[in-house]
Amino acid sequence: MTSGGAPKAGRKEWIGLGILALPTLLVALDVFVLLLALPHLSADLGADSNQQLWIMDIYGFMVAGFLVPMGTLGDRIGRRKLLLIGGAAFGAASLLAAFATSPGMLIAARVLLGVAGAAITPSTLALISTMFQDAKQRAAAIGMWASCFTLGAIIGPMLGGVMLEHFWWGSLFLMGVPVMVLLLAIGPRVLPESANAEAGGIDLPSVALNLGTVLPVIYGIKEIARNGFSPLYAASLVIGVVLGVLFVRRQRALASPLLDVTLFKHGRFSASLLGLLAYSLIGGTVMLLMTQYFQAAQGMTPLEAGLGLLPGMAAATVSFMVCPLIARKVRPAYVIGAGIAGVVAVLAVFSQLDAESGSAALIAGFAVFSFCGAPVVALGTNMVVGTVPPEKAGSAGALSQISNEFGAALGVATLGTLGLAVYRNQVDGAIPAEVPAAAADAARDSVSGAAAAAQGLPQQIADALMEPVRTAFTGGIHTVAAVSAILIALAGAFFVVKMRHIPPIGQEEAPAAPADPDQPSKTQPTDQQDQTLAV
Repeated sequence: MTSGGAPKAGRKEWIGLGILALPTLLVALDVFVLLLALPHLSADLGADSNQQLWIMDIYGFMVAGFLVPMGTLGDRIGRRKLLLIGGAAFGAASLLAAFATSPGMLIAARVLLGVAGAAITPSTLALISTMFQDAKQRAAAIGMWASCFTLGAIIGPMLGGVMLEHFWWGSLFLMGVPVMVLLLAIGPRVLPESANAEAGGIDLPSVALNLGTVLPVIYGIKEIARNGFSPLYAASLVIGVVLGVLFVRRQRALASPLLDVTLFKHGRFSASLLGLLAYSLIGGTVMLLMTQYFQAAQGMTPLEAGLGLLPGMAAATVSFMVCPLIARKVRPAYVIGAGIAGVVAVLAVFSQLDAESGSAALIAGFAVFSFCGAPVVALGTNMVVGTVPPEKAGSAGALSQISNEFGAALGVATLGTLGLAVYRNQVDGAIPAEVPAAAADAARDSVSGAAAAAQGLPQQIADALMEPVRTAFTGGIHTVAAVSAILIALAGAFFVVKMRHIPPIGQEEAPAAPADPDQPSKTQPTDQQDQTLAV
């Protein structure tokens, strides 16, 4: 439906958007808030190193693994119903996590939190597409929704640091309880129910194949990034890929598939997902390197490092609000293309920084990076949802978040590992002879190891150790920034070429006249959804 004939959203819908924003923010925040609490809860519960890794990672694994099944389930039983069920489960699991008395109990609670989080995210996006049928309003609403993920990523560590100064580690999980109570109390009054009345049942073998695809791949990528190559991790990737092939084949054969793989035949749908994947790959790695640089090379506390990212959060939030307005006058592909050009420019500057540049250049650069990259997320997500039929909105929302999950994991595994390899190569042999052997070995392993070792050394020797460490780590940033600039530039060029025919938001796309009367135009949309695409 085009903007001209779609009903306008009113006060009730905008209140509903606010209700949807809160659990979305909380799901994003829950990924990051545990970073600071891990040492405290590990000491309290007696968690060993392996248990600590599972406490950290299992939430993200569950979210990624259950996004597609939950998105499809919402299409079948109703998005509001699934959202409320997920909200109730998230609140209950938050209480369980807050008062966990053993590592196993906390891991189980994190499993439940991840499954509930996977039910919340695609449901919120699908409901937005139902509530905001006007193209311009929907673009603005999705921009606000997308900003919640940026807010959660930045606020999580800062809020966690403040709360840990005054309360015990379990208080971090209690933040989810009042939010979910509010969702359950107000949601039924302001959120409409929407579902696909013609959908069939859930195919359980497809659910199993989906989990067997996503979980081993995410696990393999993360472990290779953390520990380096191993036959076990490679086997995990291979198993995931094989099960993924079987999953796709089964979906093509089913009358009511868990995931409609024919969606990927739409060029705009696939190009939008590729844009989201590419930006999350770059963005996640940039944030990782910046926080490491702030804390290890500049000696900042976690709270100070979080504050260093605050200008970027503010810039992204502003851009999420502004870019849909600009896209009403300018074709969305050009808005995204201009933003990607800005991202490439920032990465080019990062590739020329030296070890003495300090943190100010990175803070300012990250703010510009975030502002320019926000249109990819806001407008790209809107394209994903706008391209598919309304009854597929839950599946489309799940796929957009899968792109973000895979992109972040893949970025750390590839670009993060590349930066670490450059660092180790440059720091090896550059450490002064007066540095103790144990400290030198720690510095050769990682920049965080160098920072930890330097704290136990006399000031003069610590300074001698950290000087080559900063230089080597900056060299890693140079390489990652240069490679990232090339990758995002290529993805951006492909995106602009593929999507350049989409008109500004709210304007109908006029079908191009075929050059040959007997042949359809190659640029003409392939179906009714593409003809009425409201970005």
